Amino acid sequence: MDKIILNNLSFYGYHGALKEENILGQKFFIDIELYLDFKKAGKSDDVNDSVHYGEVYEVVKKVVEHEKYNLLEALAENISKQVFDNFDMVEEIMVRVKKPEAPVNAIFDYFGVEIRRKKYE
Repeated sequence: MDKIILNNLSFYGYHGALKEENILGQKFFIDIELYLDFKKAGKSDDVNDSVHYGEVYEVVKKVVEHEKYNLLEALAENISKQVFDNFDMVEEIMVRVKKPEAPVNAIFDYFGVEIRRKKYE
Protein backbone atom coordinates (compact mmCIF):
# COMPACT_ATOMS: atom_id res chain seq x y z
CA MET A 1 0.00 0.00 0.00
CA ASP A 2 1.27 3.47 -0.89
CA LYS A 3 1.36 6.25 1.67
CA ILE A 4 1.39 10.02 2.04
CA ILE A 5 3.43 11.24 5.00
CA LEU A 6 2.73 14.40 7.00
CA ASN A 7 5.43 14.65 9.64
CA ASN A 8 5.73 16.83 12.73
CA LEU A 9 2.80 19.14 12.03
CA SER A 10 2.81 21.80 14.74
CA PHE A 11 -0.30 23.23 16.40
CA TYR A 12 -1.35 25.02 19.56
CA GLY A 13 -4.31 23.38 21.27
CA TYR A 14 -6.21 23.02 24.53
CA HIS A 15 -6.20 19.29 25.22
CA GLY A 16 -5.48 17.55 28.48
CA ALA A 17 -6.99 16.05 31.59
CA LEU A 18 -5.95 18.98 33.79
CA LYS A 19 -8.04 22.16 33.93
CA GLU A 20 -4.95 24.34 33.36
CA GLU A 21 -4.19 22.56 30.08
CA ASN A 22 -7.64 23.44 28.79
CA ILE A 23 -7.16 27.10 29.76
CA LEU A 24 -3.51 27.78 28.97
CA GLY A 25 -3.06 25.41 26.04
CA GLN A 26 0.21 24.02 24.71
CA LYS A 27 2.03 22.79 21.62
CA PHE A 28 1.14 19.53 19.92
CA PHE A 29 3.00 17.79 17.12
CA ILE A 30 1.13 15.43 14.82
CA ASP A 31 2.48 12.76 12.46
CA ILE A 32 0.13 11.22 9.92
CA GLU A 33 0.47 8.46 7.37
CA LEU A 34 -2.31 8.09 4.81
CA TYR A 35 -2.52 4.76 2.99
CA LEU A 36 -4.05 4.68 -0.47
CA ASP A 37 -3.32 3.50 -3.99
CA PHE A 38 -1.12 5.92 -5.99
CA LYS A 39 -1.18 3.95 -9.25
CA LYS A 40 -3.70 6.18 -11.04
CA ALA A 41 -2.08 9.41 -9.78
CA GLY A 42 1.35 8.14 -10.77
CA LYS A 43 0.15 7.59 -14.34
CA SER A 44 -2.00 10.72 -14.69
CA ASP A 45 0.20 13.18 -12.74
CA ASP A 46 -3.09 14.76 -11.59
CA VAL A 47 -3.66 15.77 -7.95
CA ASN A 48 -7.33 14.87 -8.34
CA ASP A 49 -6.26 11.23 -8.54
CA SER A 50 -4.61 11.43 -5.11
CA VAL A 51 -5.14 13.16 -1.79
CA HIS A 52 -4.00 16.78 -1.48
CA TYR A 53 -1.88 16.86 1.69
CA GLY A 54 -2.43 20.62 2.07
CA GLU A 55 -6.15 19.95 2.41
CA VAL A 56 -5.46 17.17 4.92
CA TYR A 57 -3.37 19.65 6.94
CA GLU A 58 -6.33 22.06 7.10
CA VAL A 59 -8.67 19.32 8.37
CA VAL A 60 -6.17 18.30 11.06
CA LYS A 61 -5.58 21.94 12.03
CA LYS A 62 -9.31 22.47 12.55
CA VAL A 63 -9.58 19.45 14.85
CA VAL A 64 -6.47 20.28 16.91
CA GLU A 65 -6.96 24.05 17.20
CA HIS A 66 -10.76 24.37 17.42
CA GLU A 67 -11.85 21.37 19.48
CA LYS A 68 -10.95 20.30 23.03
CA TYR A 69 -10.26 16.79 24.31
CA ASN A 70 -9.21 15.48 27.69
CA LEU A 71 -7.30 12.57 26.18
CA LEU A 72 -4.76 12.37 23.38
CA GLU A 73 -6.51 9.14 22.41
CA ALA A 74 -9.72 11.07 21.69
CA LEU A 75 -7.83 13.73 19.72
CA ALA A 76 -6.15 11.07 17.57
CA GLU A 77 -9.43 9.21 17.04
CA ASN A 78 -11.22 12.36 15.89
CA ILE A 79 -8.40 13.31 13.53
CA SER A 80 -8.68 9.89 11.89
CA LYS A 81 -12.48 10.19 11.66
CA GLN A 82 -12.33 13.61 10.03
CA VAL A 83 -9.72 12.48 7.51
CA PHE A 84 -11.84 9.45 6.54
CA ASP A 85 -14.96 11.62 6.32
CA ASN A 86 -13.25 14.18 4.04
CA PHE A 87 -11.01 12.03 1.83
CA ASP A 88 -12.68 9.02 0.23
CA MET A 89 -9.47 7.64 -1.26
CA VAL A 90 -7.80 7.12 2.14
CA GLU A 91 -8.09 3.44 3.05
CA GLU A 92 -6.02 3.44 6.23
CA ILE A 93 -4.45 6.02 8.54
CA MET A 94 -1.83 6.25 11.24
CA VAL A 95 -2.06 9.22 13.60
CA ARG A 96 0.64 9.99 16.18
CA VAL A 97 -0.02 12.82 18.65
CA LYS A 98 3.00 14.15 20.54
CA LYS A 99 2.73 16.39 23.59
CA PRO A 100 6.17 17.89 24.37
CA GLU A 101 5.02 20.07 27.27
CA ALA A 102 2.97 17.53 29.21
CA PRO A 103 2.67 18.49 32.89
CA VAL A 104 4.92 15.70 34.15
CA ASN A 105 7.88 16.38 36.43
CA ALA A 106 10.43 14.62 34.22
CA ILE A 107 12.93 15.15 31.43
CA PHE A 108 11.48 13.93 28.11
CA ASP A 109 11.03 14.76 24.44
CA TYR A 110 7.28 14.16 24.47
CA PHE A 111 4.47 11.93 25.65
CA GLY A 112 2.09 10.70 23.01
CA VAL A 113 -0.21 8.18 21.45
CA GLU A 114 -0.36 6.43 18.10
CA ILE A 115 -3.39 4.85 16.47
CA ARG A 116 -3.89 2.94 13.23
CA ARG A 117 -7.32 2.69 11.67
CA LYS A 118 -8.75 1.14 8.53
CA LYS A 119 -11.66 2.88 6.87
CA TYR A 120 -14.02 -0.09 6.92
CA GLU A 121 -13.38 -1.59 10.35
